[in-house]
Formats: sequence, structure tokens, C-alpha cells
Amino acid sequence: MDIDALRSFIAFVDTGSFTRAAKQTFRTQSAISMQMKRLEEDTGHSLFVKEGRNLALTEQGQQLVSYARRLVSLHDEALGHFSAHLQHPPLTIGCPDDYAESVLPAMVDFIRQALPQQSLRIICDCSTQLRLMLDQGKIDIAILTRAPDAEEGYLLKHDTGVWVKGAGEEWSGIEDQTPLSLLLYEPDCKFHSTAIDGLEKQGRDYRLVCSSSSSTAIKSLLRRGQGISAMAVSSVSYGLDIIENSTLPALPSVDIVLAVAPVPHPVFGSHLAAKLSQRFFQENRRLFPSV
Repeated sequence: MDIDALRSFIAFVDTGSFTRAAKQTFRTQSAISMQMKRLEEDTGHSLFVKEGRNLALTEQGQQLVSYARRLVSLHDEALGHFSAHLQHPPLTIGCPDDYAESVLPAMVDFIRQALPQQSLRIICDCSTQLRLMLDQGKIDIAILTRAPDAEEGYLLKHDTGVWVKGAGEEWSGIEDQTPLSLLLYEPDCKFHSTAIDGLEKQGRDYRLVCSSSSSTAIKSLLRRGQGISAMAVSSVSYGLDIIENSTLPALPSVDIVLAVAPVPHPVFGSHLAAKLSQRFFQENRRLFPSV
């Protein structure tokens, strides 16, 4: 089977869209369609089935996913082995600002252990923008938030949303104020939309003081008692308290994953991504067994 066709197939599985698969692999949608037809000819089975306006995988298509990931992984591992000692451009890592303190340092540590001579470049932005950068080939890998039922990327950890306020007795009861003052991440953040929707359904009076993509800004305002926020447990840091036993609406669970550009960096393909993600997941479970 053609490796590039398998990459396109995996890109469709991860993104759920031929449009994004085409962008990520720098091909037209018609070229992607031709690749998928060739895969169907190679396997002798239909890989896709129409579900409403969307395409889904057939049983045979679902079976191919595992083989495709292993074949591409082995291919990338071989190329990485023979190019490990060559000079390469920086490995560009994308990371949401709110994971820059918790998830990013450990991942960088693992990468430097695996690739001690490789220079790194780090870009912080929200998951939505980082996905666009992956599509455009502007970053090589990205730490992202995905829905728990999605296939995107390699799992780093399971996480859940919590309501947060500044630590200290002076902010006791701030979550009971009317109107409730909110400091939230940008509207494309899952916790932003869930928090607003939940408060609307409760009929709770609230005021959105500000929204920002900057974790530093939000946390600084929280520590000054300017309101409360909704974020992942992983994002809670010094000077913040989780609001317990409140009537605030429940927040969703999410997965934090490592996604790799379909056209990978010469030394960082799917094999290394899977290896380091598994290591991160196991280390996190060891340190935080109840999370």
C-alpha cells in the first residue's frame, strides 16, 4: 500500500474531514479521493459508507486504521533512524497557553531525551488555531484538547473541567455573588461554551468580565479576585483554588492529546509520537493515580 495514501487515510480518520485531510497533506480533495479509491482497490473492500451528508468508515475501514497507523509508524521510524544524525530545521511544537505550565515541560523533557541534538521552537495558541497551523504545515506537532470520543492524536491524559477562583479567605464566597463575574478562555474553548450554556440554563445572573487566550492573564485576574473561571484540572496552578460543592453547572471531561502533522518532521513521525505519548500517559498515571 502507498504510504502517502495511508497518511491521507489517517488524516481523514483523525479529523473526520476530507477537506482537512486535503489541507494537511497539501493535496486537492480529488487527489485524496483517488488515493482512497486505490486503497479500496488494494484491500478489495469498500472503506467508506455514506451517513447523511458525511462519510464514515465501514467495518473494513475501521480494521484498516490499526494497520495504517502501524505501517506509517514503522516507515517513520526507519526514516527517523537514518536521518537522526543529520542537521534538521527546528521541531516546531504548538501548545495552548493553559498547558504551557503543566503538560509542555514534561513533553519537552521527553523529546530532548529522545532527540538530544534537535533544536525546538514553541508556539502557544488555542487548540483551534493550532489545528489550522497543523493543516498549513506551520507546526510539526501540537498538544491539543479533544472530545473524549474523538480519534484525533495520541492520548496524553484524561482531564476534566473545574470551576476555579483565587486562593485565600478574602475570595471566600465569590462564587455566590450576583451577578457572577466570569474570566474565561476564548469562545472556542469547550469550557467557555459549556460554562455559559450551563449558567443560562440555570437562569443564573452572570457577567463576562473578560475572555482571553492568555492563561497568564486569566490566572493573574483570578488571584486578584476579579471573578471565577472554568478550566481543566491540569491548568490549575499556584494561587488558585478549585471551587468545591457548589451549585455551578458541571463542566465536561476532555482528553489532552499529541497530534502530528501528516507530513512529519524528519525526526518526529508517528512512531516517536506514539512512544512519547504512551510514556507521558504512564508517568502521569503513576504521579496522579486518582486523576
